[in-house]
Amino acid sequence: MREAHITLETHAFDFWLARGAVALIAGLQLLFIHHDLTLGPRWLAPAVEIALLAPLSVATAWNQRNVRRATQDHHWLRIGQIRQIIRGVALLLTALIMAINSQALVAVLGALLHGAKGPNGQSLLLDALNIWFTNVVVFALWFWSLDRAGPASRGLTAKSAPDFLFPQMLGAGDKDPAWTPGFVDYFYVSFTNATAFSPTDTMPLSVGAKLLMTIEASVSLLTVGLVAARAVNILG
Repeated sequence: MREAHITLETHAFDFWLARGAVALIAGLQLLFIHHDLTLGPRWLAPAVEIALLAPLSVATAWNQRNVRRATQDHHWLRIGQIRQIIRGVALLLTALIMAINSQALVAVLGALLHGAKGPNGQSLLLDALNIWFTNVVVFALWFWSLDRAGPASRGLTAKSAPDFLFPQMLGAGDKDPAWTPGFVDYFYVSFTNATAFSPTDTMPLSVGAKLLMTIEASVSLLTVGLVAARAVNILG
């Protein structure tokens, strides 16, 4: 119980960071200069994301409160079931955001490939940068939700095999056995993977983690490469 309390206190702020990341993505989608990059009205996608964010926040708060109160095995069983619901909602939310952002990416890359120039081309470049950063946040959410059964269970379950190998997990003298990664750590992994197009100091271990990093690096390479090439013509 004491370890559970420590873990919850340590990473309680991570849940707020993740919710803030989703809210940030919703705000960025409202800033798209070109309306035809999103499906339906501009406000539809952010509204759906915020609507899904509300029950996720309530369920997460319920989970944290009841872990502190749990004293018997049947309490922990019920909390485990709630954790699975929380993780399912989080994965659904992340998949929805990824689908929306992928559709916008395809639209903006298609417009750039068709030779948009002048003010229209410059605004498309800004939209592409918006989509690229959104992609970084989306994969940070994927990594955060995937690693060791997700944030609601990380450090509280018997699952010992991590999906990512962080530097803090290596070595003998400087290794902290109580350390577990937080949302900022996964954001850093996502950002470095999107800029270096490969892992840097954190290695993917599971098949799921490797596939996600491969997809992110491929999308980022395509976006950055095409945008850089088109920017030479558009800005010139």
